[in-house]
Amino acid sequence: MSVWGELILSEKKILGEERRSLLLKLLQSGGQPITGGELATKTNVSRQVIVGDITLLKARGEPIIATSQGYMYLANNAPSPVAERTIACCHTPERAEEELHLFVDYGVTVKDVKIEHPVYGDLTASIMVSSRKEVNQFIKKIKTTQASFLSELTDGYHIHTISAPSEKNLDEAVDALREAGFLVE
Repeated sequence: MSVWGELILSEKKILGEERRSLLLKLLQSGGQPITGGELATKTNVSRQVIVGDITLLKARGEPIIATSQGYMYLANNAPSPVAERTIACCHTPERAEEELHLFVDYGVTVKDVKIEHPVYGDLTASIMVSSRKEVNQFIKKIKTTQASFLSELTDGYHIHTISAPSEKNLDEAVDALREAGFLVE
């Protein structure tokens, strides 16, 4: 029986450390992002309780990241990409989807976005998109929540950490970004 199946056995709230232990097992076994809402439903608590639990787990050193698709556990045994790079880009919010599609079309994962804010300094947000489907979900979430892109705070300027199976993938993606007018050099 899967960990998810075991959770359905009880309709009572799972409390404190037992819940955090269960959350950790779910995230470690999933391999895919799991939303806070899904975790809340499975443990019969509010999404806000899950946010607090994830914060505690992160503070304890658990490698959990929040992505636009949900929470992910960064397993130590996960194969690491051969190539990784940091690049600077600039564009209007209307071109964000086009930019992200260019990356993923060349087999590149966009790990994060960073900006240098005049008051808060460096701000980084996890994106973790590696397919058109994930990009579309990310853009849909931005639109439905009416959230702003971080780059809107810096007139479109931002930095991405990108990774891919090879330097060739990164080179091709960077060339395509340059041709489309996204790259800042």
